[in-house]
Parts: sequence; structure tokens; C-alpha cells
Amino acid sequence: MIAMGIDLAAFEKNQTGIATVDENLNCVSFTVFSDNEIIMVAKLIMPDVILIDAPLSIPRGRSSIDDKGGPHFRKCDLQLRQLGIRFFPITLGPMRDLTKRGIKIKDALSRLGFSVFESYPGGVQDLLGMHRNKELGMLLNDLKLVLGLKGCFPESPHEADAATIAYLGIEYLKGRAVGLGDKDEGLLFLPATEQVISVKRSS
Repeated sequence: MIAMGIDLAAFEKNQTGIATVDENLNCVSFTVFSDNEIIMVAKLIMPDVILIDAPLSIPRGRSSIDDKGGPHFRKCDLQLRQLGIRFFPITLGPMRDLTKRGIKIKDALSRLGFSVFESYPGGVQDLLGMHRNKELGMLLNDLKLVLGLKGCFPESPHEADAATIAYLGIEYLKGRAVGLGDKDEGLLFLPATEQVISVKRSS
């Protein structure tokens, strides 16, 4: 088994972190920029699942991400809020550009036959008692001590976040991840903790 995590930037000029994790928790991370590079890496690695840190859908009832009159939150966003996890609404300024690119990348990878899902490294880190990427040195320790990743030495916050959700990809393949939200609007995957399972069941 191999999972690929993508910490996607809103624009190709900025760094996108990529990481892969296998079933033995061996991890490799690196940085790319363009859509073509992301797709090329996926083709070379052929992961069993790809998790992307970017919104991959828009709220139900919204005609487009630029529709200023539609709903601002998806069901998965509201469930994140129930969990007390901090996040930026997808209709907020720069998040619109990230959403557009995220959907574009997801569609391109899906057409190639890859299983592609949304995740949120900050949410994974909060739920597992880890530091977020603003405290990079501590997060790097957490990748090894909390997640058990081996051979993983991310050189940027983007790579560290990509490694976090690549780990979750392995958990997904082992049946230990939960998709918040609903399938028709869009799922966001997090670890299957008691807290997440409870919110999923109650919504």
C-alpha cells in the first residue's frame, strides 16, 4: 500500500508539498510547483489513494465558488466547527483560488483512475495531539514520535502537512479514517477518533 499527500498551493508559482507513505510508514517528501508536476508524480508513484489539502467541492446550493449569494459552508465544514477545529471558510478570498485549483487537480487525477479525497492536516494534527506547521520543529518530531513515520525529513511546512495527510491515506486504506460531510456534496477525511465518529453519527 502507498498513499500520497498533497499540500496544494493556490497558485503554481508557490510551493506545493508532496509526500508518500507506505504501509510500513516509510515516508518521502518533496516540493513541486505546477499541475503537470503533480500529475507526473502521481503517474510515477501510482498510489492507492491521494489525499489533498484543499477544498475539493463547493457548498450545496452554490452555483460556483464565485457566487457571492450562496451558502458559505459545506456539511463537512460545519462538522469541523463542531469538533473545534480551526479552518478558513472556502469562500474567503484566497481560498477561492485554492478551491478552483483543488477541484481542477482532483478532476485530472480522477480521470486517470486515482482515488482522490480531501483532508485537512491541521485537523489531523489537532485530533492526534500534534503541533501544527507554525511550530515546524515540533511538528517534525510529532511525525516521527506520534505518527511513527520513518525516513521523513520534510524541509518545509508544506511537506510536513503533506506527510501528515499521506499518513492518513494509509489509515484510510486500513479502514481507520472517517469522511465528514456527505458523499454528494463532498467528504473530508480525518482520523477515526471517538470524537470524529460521534460528530459523524450525530449530524
